[in-house]
Amino acid sequence: MQDLLFAPLTIGTLTLKNRIMMPAMHLNMCRNFKITERLQAFYAERARGGAGLICVGYATIDEMSGQPGNIGAHEDDFLPGLTRLAATIQQAGAAACVQLNHAGRYNHSLFLGGKQPVAPSPIASRLTQEVPRPLEEAEIAQLIQHFAAAARRVQQAGFDAVEVLAGTGYLISEFLSPLTNQRQDAYGGALENRMRFGLEVITAIRKATGTDFPLLVRINGNDFMAGGNSRDELLIFARQLVAAGADALNVNVGWHEAQVPQIVTKVPRGVFAYLARTFREQIPVPVIAGHRINDPTIARRLLAEGSCDMVAMGRALIADPQLPEKARTGREQEIVHCVACAQGCFDNLFKLKAVECLCNPRVGYETQTRSQPTENPQQVLVVGGGAAGMSAALAAAEQGHGVTLCERSTHLGGQLPRAGTPPGRAEFSVLAEDLQRQLARHPIRILPGTEVDASFLRQHRPDRLILATGGRPITPPIPGADLPHVVQAWDVLAKTVATGQRVVIIGGGAVGIETALFLAEHGTMSATDLKFLLVHRAEPLEELYRLATRGSKQITLVEMMDKLGSNFGRSTRWGMLQDLERFHVTSLTRTKVQQITPGGVTIEHDGETTEIAADTVVLAVGTSSCNPLAQIASALQIPWQLVGDGQRPAMVFDAIHQGFAAGRSIA
Repeated sequence: MQDLLFAPLTIGTLTLKNRIMMPAMHLNMCRNFKITERLQAFYAERARGGAGLICVGYATIDEMSGQPGNIGAHEDDFLPGLTRLAATIQQAGAAACVQLNHAGRYNHSLFLGGKQPVAPSPIASRLTQEVPRPLEEAEIAQLIQHFAAAARRVQQAGFDAVEVLAGTGYLISEFLSPLTNQRQDAYGGALENRMRFGLEVITAIRKATGTDFPLLVRINGNDFMAGGNSRDELLIFARQLVAAGADALNVNVGWHEAQVPQIVTKVPRGVFAYLARTFREQIPVPVIAGHRINDPTIARRLLAEGSCDMVAMGRALIADPQLPEKARTGREQEIVHCVACAQGCFDNLFKLKAVECLCNPRVGYETQTRSQPTENPQQVLVVGGGAAGMSAALAAAEQGHGVTLCERSTHLGGQLPRAGTPPGRAEFSVLAEDLQRQLARHPIRILPGTEVDASFLRQHRPDRLILATGGRPITPPIPGADLPHVVQAWDVLAKTVATGQRVVIIGGGAVGIETALFLAEHGTMSATDLKFLLVHRAEPLEELYRLATRGSKQITLVEMMDKLGSNFGRSTRWGMLQDLERFHVTSLTRTKVQQITPGGVTIEHDGETTEIAADTVVLAVGTSSCNPLAQIASALQIPWQLVGDGQRPAMVFDAIHQGFAAGRSIA
């Protein structure tokens, strides 16, 4: 029986070898709009990994449409770089496509030399807080021709197809939506007029490139914007796009301003494919589904049930470029799954950095990090089997060193299983399993349940020592912190302690919030039970929502600082804070805990002292580094280096990258 994932697919005149697409994602790897070797190496790796179609971008159509880190397609000067990129992808085995876009009001004056961004109407976005300048009709006509000219350059450069981004809150969808289009001319008002700009762009591109150059459109299935386009309007737009010349639709979700999470780990795998299915049932061209499809099993299911004709696996192929080939050759157990943390891919863009990846430290550094067997194999001892230690052991083994990994507990993973305990965070537990399977593929000696001390080091005397001994939870100097009803958040997340009905959590950082949400789920109704009641219309929707969000515990989160979750990434923090409200967690900021009593917690807020009743008090005030072996190793003259929380408490991203760098640094 043929594997649907690897069945050919024809889009227009282009036949693809499989149904896996890497969609366009801004990588911020260009310099002044020009293709860099870094970008080429990134995409070459993904093409070699077996994707059928790689869409790069987005690419600009004029100097106001993007920023210098984008791929430039708005001038002929960019043709040599575009030509090299197309050839690089094709020679590595994939078909190559470019996505064209104009950011509209999502652009920022910072990237435009102080000029105002442009849009259909002068309505500020929550993303930039800037008010754009409304476009004149003559400028709209010019923009349409700029799209067409850029598409012609893409074709001239040798790409196999072109895609137009008509969703996500960028310029075309700004014209389409009544939220951002308040024009009174031929491009505003009724849906027919609001569709006009996007349709004229597609018509102009088709005229410029001819009928035999495949044209894809990325369109929203749902904007998730209250008062925006309805589903019916988006379907009408989709039909008109196909009539204007679109050969395939790539169904996207949400705007950047939308309050529905779209890419982070709490989003269930493949959940938005229902939107693609709606389009596929009514549209006569191939439909592509995307968002949180990070495993071939999910992809195959979506294809088999008729939700789509192709799957877009973006961040999944950032994390593991070889995912398609591993799936094709029966090596799916070797896949490193994207955990949807957004720390390296999306959050980096807010920092004006190039895309990186928590799961894959090679991302963006493909050329510099190719494994090269050492000419001087050494015996390397890694102490600590958490994220940093496993990453270090893998990197050292790939260099050809003899590696022993010791872990004090009986299992590997460190803090990753705890990180995967809160609701919507299970992907971190998957990462721990992925790393362990990677270890098993290398000749690494793993010694669980092994305490490394001075005697062990004297006996084994490794050539190099990597200390990934992690950290320990801090017990703050608060009176009463030693009372029996006081527990550590780590133990709550490890499910080794019980908590009462009234819980006070001290510390509003990431661990405190995750612990609060974990406890808030206690007593809420399961998804299976909710579906049963929903299908049988046993309760009204509002009651089902209450049952899904109202647990059996009263939880209060106390933080000294003026905001919660400051150590979350930007992409994750806003959703976590919303969940605290949804699940009825009481949050107190700028609040100091004076003491813990047998019956609760005494706090000071705005100069007033009050007491919160508590059956259990949970400490989530931070981590201290644990590195007792450093001094011993120095005395024994064993070269050593610290990584992860043993060096400085930080995020999983830092632990994995530090471990990787340490393992590679051993010559």
